Amino acid sequence: MPTKSTLMATLLALLAGCASSPMPTAPSSVPSSSAAGSGPIVTAPAMPLTPSKPLPPSPPSRATSAKDYRRDAASHLYAHNANRIFKGQLPPMLYAIGVLEVEVDRNGRVLATHWLRAPKHVPDVIAEIERTVRQAAPYPVPSRMGRVTYTDTWLWDESGKFQLDTLTEGQL
Repeated sequence: MPTKSTLMATLLALLAGCASSPMPTAPSSVPSSSAAGSGPIVTAPAMPLTPSKPLPPSPPSRATSAKDYRRDAASHLYAHNANRIFKGQLPPMLYAIGVLEVEVDRNGRVLATHWLRAPKHVPDVIAEIERTVRQAAPYPVPSRMGRVTYTDTWLWDESGKFQLDTLTEGQL
């Protein structure tokens, strides 16, 4: 059973994600009608390299395996990107799908990322996913494992919003 301090830390982390001011977005470029065969080009929201104010520490993870930790990491990413999460079921055709492996150290810092399946047709999405993962650090401390390498699938809509396979609401 979670302790009172763990519950408070979780609540504070979730509230911090809701209380942040919206980030300015970069303008989307839309191809002209003369560009035959090219689909929409989606420019992800511009994100600062460092948060403007420090975020409260994440509660420690109680996970004992990478699979269990993946849920904690996905929830953490959702809390830090609440305005970028696609609400509801995703459309049948997604703009990009990528499978990313993330290595987290014993302090919740991202040590490395490795693409198992990169959406190479949209390099801007690859860069934005990597930036999003790194900016969400520190992650919940993998206290029972020391460090962890977990894998999740990123489901990216052409609007620039996403879901993670671990917490997806499904597809139409």
